[in-house]
Amino acid sequence: HNSQNTVMTFGILSKTSAGNLWQPLAHILSGQAKQLPLAAYLMSTSVHRRRLPSAFPVLDEALQPIHNDVFEANLRNSQACQERYIEYMEKVKKGGGENAVKRHTQRNKKMLVTDRLRMLFDDGYYFELSPFAGMGLPYGDIPSAGCLTGIGKINGLWCVFIANDATVSGGTAYPITVKKQLRAQDVAIQNRLPCVYLVDSGGAFLPLQSEIFPDKNQGGRTFYNEAIMSAMKIPQVSVVCGSCTAGGAYIPTMAEETVMVHRIGTIFLGGPPLVKAATGEEVSPENLGGATLHAEVSGCVDHFASVEKEAYETTRNIISTLNFELPEEDEAGVEEPLHSVEELMGLAPRDYEHSLEVKLILSRLTDGSKFQEFKARYGTTLVTGFARISRHQVGIVASNGALTHNASLKGSHFVQLCDQRDIPLIFLQNTVPMPELTLSQNQAETNANRLKAQGSMMSAVACASVPKITIVIGGCHGAESYAMCGRSFDPNFLFLWPNARVSLVAPGHSAALAQDEEDVEKINKRLEKESSAFFSSGRLWDDGVILPQDTRKVLSDCLKIIKQQEYQLSKEKIRTPLLRM
Repeated sequence: HNSQNTVMTFGILSKTSAGNLWQPLAHILSGQAKQLPLAAYLMSTSVHRRRLPSAFPVLDEALQPIHNDVFEANLRNSQACQERYIEYMEKVKKGGGENAVKRHTQRNKKMLVTDRLRMLFDDGYYFELSPFAGMGLPYGDIPSAGCLTGIGKINGLWCVFIANDATVSGGTAYPITVKKQLRAQDVAIQNRLPCVYLVDSGGAFLPLQSEIFPDKNQGGRTFYNEAIMSAMKIPQVSVVCGSCTAGGAYIPTMAEETVMVHRIGTIFLGGPPLVKAATGEEVSPENLGGATLHAEVSGCVDHFASVEKEAYETTRNIISTLNFELPEEDEAGVEEPLHSVEELMGLAPRDYEHSLEVKLILSRLTDGSKFQEFKARYGTTLVTGFARISRHQVGIVASNGALTHNASLKGSHFVQLCDQRDIPLIFLQNTVPMPELTLSQNQAETNANRLKAQGSMMSAVACASVPKITIVIGGCHGAESYAMCGRSFDPNFLFLWPNARVSLVAPGHSAALAQDEEDVEKINKRLEKESSAFFSSGRLWDDGVILPQDTRKVLSDCLKIIKQQEYQLSKEKIRTPLLRM
C-alpha cells in the first residue's frame, strides 16, 4: 500500500497460465514494487506482444488458360501506361529545366531539392506523394507543382515533408502548389506524423492571386494548419534553405524549431527592392533577413547552420528529441504472396469489360496469398474479408462487379465490423461505367432498393473511424465510387493504377447524356482525355499514380506510417480551464 495505489489479490495465479504477467505481480506481492505506483510499474516492465496466429485459407488463384486473352490485352495496355508513367516521371525530375538547375546550383550555390531529401532521410529513401501534380494544367506545366511532398524516415521515425523546388519558377507558389502543400499537411494531421518544411520560395504567383489567397482552402490555410498541428502535439520543424518572403515567412516562424542556412536562407515580409521603394534605403538580403540576424538578433530561428549539410544534420538531431518509442522492426517473418506481383500488370483492366476475378489480384497482394472471406456466398459482386499485408491485419473491400443491393448491405456490414475491431480498411475500386437505363417499374424498384443500400454503405464508410486506404485498380465512376471510399470520403491515402479511369461517366458510355451522335462523340472524346489517371493526378485528385507491381510495397509502407501514431509518448492533454472570480 502507498498513497497512490492499494493492491489486493484473490485466488491463485499460475506461472504457466499468466505468462509474462507473473513476474511483475510476483514483485508486487513480495513488496519489491512498493515505491512505484502500480500503473507506472506495469508500464516499466517489458511485456512482449504477439498477434493471434493466422488461420486464413490460401487463395490459390493461379492464372488459367481461359484468362489468357484478357490477360494479354491488359498486359499490353499496362505496358503502354507504364511507358507513359516513365515519360512523365522523367519530365518532372528535370524540375524547371537545365538552365534553371544550373542557376540554382552554380550561381545561387544551393543543393537540388532531391539531394536535400537524400541527406535528410535514412538511407536517402522517401515515399513521394503526387509527383505528377501540376502537369497539363490550363496555366501550363508546373513540374511536381513546384514542391515535393511525401513521407520518409528520419532516425527511424516516419515524417511528412514539404520541400519547395526553386528550379521551378524560383519556388513560386501556384494554386496547385498550395493545394499540394495543404494535402501534405492533411496527411500529417490524419496520421499524426511529424512534419518537416524545407522552405525555398519566392512567394505567390501574383497573376493567379485570386486562386491562391482569399478562400478557406487556399494560402492562409497553411498557417492555420500549422497552429492546429501544434495544438494536436504534432511536431513541426522548418529548414530555411532559400527565400521566405511575404506570407512564406510565417512557415518557419510558426514551426516548433527552425534551422536556417547562412548566406542562403532569408526571412522577411518585404525584400530589399520593397525597402528601397518604400524608404529609399539600400540593404542587402543578408542584413535585412539573413541567418545571422535571425539567430542572434530577432530570435526567429533556433539553429544556425553554416552550410546546407549542417542544416540537415541538425534537423535529424532535432527529430531524435521527439518523444516516440518505436518497436524493433523484423521483416524476417513476412510471407510473400504465392504468385508474382509482376502478374498484376496483366490483371489491371484495360476497361471494365477486361476485368478478371478480383481474387486473382488479392492473391498477389496478401501475405502468403491468404484471405479469410466474409459472406462469401452473398452479394458476390463485392468481395470482403480479412488478410495481412506485411503482417498488418487489414479488412479488404474489393469491387468484383456492380455494387448491387446485396453487395452494398454486405459492404456496410463488413465496414462496421472492421470499425468495431479497429482494423484498417483497404478498398480496391473498379466501379461499373454507368448504371443501365430504367425502362420498367420493376427495374425502378430494384434501382431504388440498390440506392438505399448504397446509401447505407456510404454512411458506414463515412462514419468508420479506422484508417482507410483506397486503390483505384480500374474505373472510378459515379455514385458507386463514393461507397468504395473515393476521394470525397477522406481515405488516409488514395492511389491510382496507370490504367485507371476517373470520371462521372466512363468513355463510351455517355449516350444517355447527349442529344445526338455528334454530341456523343464530343463528350466521349473529352471523357477519354479527362478520365486518364495522369489527368486526375495532375490536378491532385489522388496521392499519386503507382505501378500495379509496386502496390504491395506501397500498402505496406502506408500501414506502417498509419500505425506509428501508437508509439508517440507525448499525447494531447486535457487542460483544466482557469476560472476567475
